[in-house]
Amino acid sequence: MDAFYASVEQRERPELRGKAIAVGSPDKRGVVMTASYEARKFGVRSAMPSKMAIERCPGIIFVRPRFEEYSKVSKQIRKIFKSYTDLVEPLSLDEAYLDVTENKTGNSSATLIAKEIKERIKKELHLTASAGVSINKFLAKVASDMQKPDGLTVITPAQAEAFIEKLPVEKIPGIGKVTTEKMHKLGIRTGADIKKLEMDELVKRFGKSGSYYFHLVRCEHNSPVVPDRIRKSIAAENTFNDDIEDVNEMLSELENVVDILAERIKKIKSPGKTITLKIKYNDFQVTSRSKTLKIFVDSKKEIFEVVKDLLYRPEKPVKPVRLLGVSVSNLNHENPAMINEQLDLEF
Repeated sequence: MDAFYASVEQRERPELRGKAIAVGSPDKRGVVMTASYEARKFGVRSAMPSKMAIERCPGIIFVRPRFEEYSKVSKQIRKIFKSYTDLVEPLSLDEAYLDVTENKTGNSSATLIAKEIKERIKKELHLTASAGVSINKFLAKVASDMQKPDGLTVITPAQAEAFIEKLPVEKIPGIGKVTTEKMHKLGIRTGADIKKLEMDELVKRFGKSGSYYFHLVRCEHNSPVVPDRIRKSIAAENTFNDDIEDVNEMLSELENVVDILAERIKKIKSPGKTITLKIKYNDFQVTSRSKTLKIFVDSKKEIFEVVKDLLYRPEKPVKPVRLLGVSVSNLNHENPAMINEQLDLEF
């Protein structure tokens, strides 16, 4: 979807149409979740600090997020997808993979199906989407970003290898800023540069990801579209308006975070065994501490007991804290009855 959260807000509120808006918080520690295309002309981007967004676009209008509404619209979009194929793999509320090799319409052209889906989203929901069509998930995802907004890009089997060879490494999904800088220092700037290296060399330089890069640039990326992918973890976190130095204040904030997390766990009915505390300091250094239990837990009390110990072990935070988060992983998707009543902490 194109600027999904912002587009939904502009659809619902005519006075915001054609305006530079950002979904997020204007607070000094706020972050832009999504910016309208009017705001993007000024260089405003997702995940940008709100303060920077205001500096780049002084007249920008901030809108508080409404996730219930976005989730509702996302389900409507997914319903359209499901009328073509059951092989739909959601990545988020506004993005999904569809395998239309065999589809409910009997249409042999993936391009025509993508065009039809885009037209239905526009007609029925008054929103725009961009689509990428290709031989695998990796190429389809890259293609979907190439002609936003309201774009449709097709990379045919005959074009695939040449396309990857010309692709800048920073455009490859999974290669972030740090890896891009590392590759640039090694003289690796395109898919063709990666292709020159043997797998052993790539693994030596980039660990397990090296094998992924090796196969990717050779069009050997055959990951299937997996509907109803099992959730691996669930989390909640909070960024503070002012840095926190007092441990008691940290505990108070963590209690609020765990309260939100416990509610989310109960909604999905999947308790977990591994609890992780995330700490981001005022210098943006991020550390995490985890504990894996012998039992599944899902209650606020049980999770918070572990979190309190994690805050002090191996030592309490030594610098002012900007963000605290808690996640639960190693989830039990099969038998919620396995939750034990008593928690045994063994640090």
